[in-house]
Amino acid sequence: MRKKIYVVGSGGFGREVLWLIERINQVHPTWKIEGIIDDNVEQHNKNINGYKVLGGCDYFVDIEEEVFIVIAIGSPKVREKIVKKLEEYPNIRFAKIIDPTVILSEKVEIGEGTIICAGTIITVNINIGKHVIINLDCTIGHDSILEDYTTVLPSVNLSGNTITQKYSTLGTGAKIIQGISIGSNVMVGAGSVIIRDIPNNCTVVGNPGKIIKGE
Repeated sequence: MRKKIYVVGSGGFGREVLWLIERINQVHPTWKIEGIIDDNVEQHNKNINGYKVLGGCDYFVDIEEEVFIVIAIGSPKVREKIVKKLEEYPNIRFAKIIDPTVILSEKVEIGEGTIICAGTIITVNINIGKHVIINLDCTIGHDSILEDYTTVLPSVNLSGNTITQKYSTLGTGAKIIQGISIGSNVMVGAGSVIIRDIPNNCTVVGNPGKIIKGE
């Protein structure tokens, strides 16, 4: 029996996650997509790629059966805010959504609510936290840690023994060399090459990466 799932977020990444779930169902019929949730009232009742925007998070007030949620929103802080709202409903569970093409070992721990998109390779002894997004065509090396609410955009390469702390975003095509620690609430710019540890609360760009905005 397929489990009922709702996608939170009606934007571009929300559409990609709907497709991802459809791809999973083609291989293992797992999910019944009930529709889209979005707190933007202007989106309500719209049809997006065949799925209706049912309402905001308060849609679940009158639903008592167990349902699954995945939050398809890029901003880490916004994801956390929505998680805190939805945690108030005892019947809601957060789904892990992993594309069938993802290559990963059995030595990987993945937290609830995490999304891993097509073409990604995740090797061994890796810990991925809750509500992490790993987008298309990424590689994550051995013994790496991605803390809760990390966002990894397409084609990022994380070498072994790297740590990416809570709320940080790694921009498209960024490369992190082995043993590097990325602080919390960091924005790594697209195409950046990170060769030294990055402190909390800053923006880093370039090759090699340089801090252009800090606390």
